[in-house]
Amino acid sequence: METFLVVLVVAVALGFDFTNGFHDASNAIATSVSTRALTPRVALALAAVMNFVGALLGTEVAQTIARSIIDFGHVGHTLELTVVLCALVGAIAWNLVTWWFGLPSSSTHALVGGLIGAGFAGGLPVLWDGVVDNVIVPMLVSPVLGFVLAFALMVGILWLVRRASPARVHRRFRIAQTASASAMALGHGLQDAQKTMGVIYLALLMVGWADPAQGIPLWVKLTAAASISFGTYSGGWRIMRTLGRRIIELDPARGFVAETVSAIVLYVNAMVLHAPVSTTHTITAAIVGAGSTRRISAVRWGVAKNIGLAWLLTIPGAAVVSGVLAWVLKTV
Repeated sequence: METFLVVLVVAVALGFDFTNGFHDASNAIATSVSTRALTPRVALALAAVMNFVGALLGTEVAQTIARSIIDFGHVGHTLELTVVLCALVGAIAWNLVTWWFGLPSSSTHALVGGLIGAGFAGGLPVLWDGVVDNVIVPMLVSPVLGFVLAFALMVGILWLVRRASPARVHRRFRIAQTASASAMALGHGLQDAQKTMGVIYLALLMVGWADPAQGIPLWVKLTAAASISFGTYSGGWRIMRTLGRRIIELDPARGFVAETVSAIVLYVNAMVLHAPVSTTHTITAAIVGAGSTRRISAVRWGVAKNIGLAWLLTIPGAAVVSGVLAWVLKTV
């Protein structure tokens, strides 16, 4: 039974990774596509490749997901694996719902919410200190930081190019967006693929199929990287329209700033703080920050409000789905 559950958890985790890819493809390329710096298919191919590379650059975020949300080890492996399975189903369900409505919610927080809900319903201790330190605080700080840095950097760029020809500026920033979109996609792979690695690694540790001293097996890294890359290339057009055009009409300079700032925030959290932050929250806040330099009214705040509501509902929404499923399976 345990062997079947481990295989099922791995398969569903890779399915979550795929939905993460097409749900969050817009994070990396929406700005570049909306400013016509890159064509959609070229942008998707670039994002898929950089996602794969980014997924192989570190495992610190994966370790955080595996060890800092739920305290496993107090009950039988069957229940623990069932809890992880239910967490993944809850996260996938939330990803699909928000994708259908075109809302850029966080796959990261959907997974965390799924773990919390399933763990609580399954009778496993939730490590609230770890959740607050590694999830809640970064969740609040990263969008604020993205907004402030993007606003400040855009103001500086506007001052530097104040006497330059607008056509020349736009042309140069369209070229620069190839680099900034690549950096953003690399950060997305560095952050989001590791969350799937963490869940698979957790399942393997439960049944002794992985050695804690050896870290995450190479095959786990490669399959997680491939899955999110394939999902990214499949595209997320509904959410891409929301990020690229419905919040604010971006020009190449503002698209470059939003992508650059988001990439920096993702790298620092992954490589320095080891915190699983939301790429969706970060890029959305950076887009609003860069766009606000045009004028505050240029931002479509009604759309931004709907996105914010989806952010607030992500953790509890995924937690409810996974919790109900875990309670039903535990009862059965």
